[in-house]
Amino acid sequence: MMSQKILIVDDDVNISEVLEFNLRNEGFDVESVSSAEDALDKNLIDFQLILLDVMMGGMSGFKLAEILRKQNIHVPIIFLTAKDTENDMLTGFSVGGDDYLSKPFSIKELIARVKAVLKRREAAPAEEQSADKIIFENFVIDFNLKEVLINDVACSLTKTEFEILALLAQKPERVFSREDIINVVWKETPYITERTVDVHVTRLRKKLGSSSAVIANRSGYGYRFNASEL
Repeated sequence: MMSQKILIVDDDVNISEVLEFNLRNEGFDVESVSSAEDALDKNLIDFQLILLDVMMGGMSGFKLAEILRKQNIHVPIIFLTAKDTENDMLTGFSVGGDDYLSKPFSIKELIARVKAVLKRREAAPAEEQSADKIIFENFVIDFNLKEVLINDVACSLTKTEFEILALLAQKPERVFSREDIINVVWKETPYITERTVDVHVTRLRKKLGSSSAVIANRSGYGYRFNASEL
């Protein structure tokens, strides 16, 4: 079995060297570049994961991620950043990030996040085979295409946003606690907090636009799918 390839994009050489050493010890094939511009010179579809610093001298990590997603390059991205605010998390997830790790972080935690993201990505094809559709009038969740249609217009959701919506919609009679959602959507990912769930739901509601009320919040309990709002 070939080693999984990871690209580190960080302008701090010391951090890159530490990450390279530890990831190689875990059996990964690792390359590093010191800027987003250099990353764009790589054949990025050859990599299974990108560890991407947010704040760099030239192009930011967020901007690079946005460019990749617009080019339909969906290599998983874990953002590395010295910032830890909700707005930064929102930005990271909205441009297609799969995870977000604040500096300073432990190597043990980073390795766990890397393995969890890769495991989720490997499991995706098997999940797609059992897909179907849920239809609420003009609101359609297509499990085959991993797509949401509102009035026949596709709604651009990230993988995590889609999984949250699908989980709630499959059991609209149930209120899911944040812990319930973490245990399903992030079942292979340690260190996820309840705030991360709220951040993703906020982004999801924004993308659903006039249908945002379909994600109902039961204060003190969690979230549910409220089809009566459609």
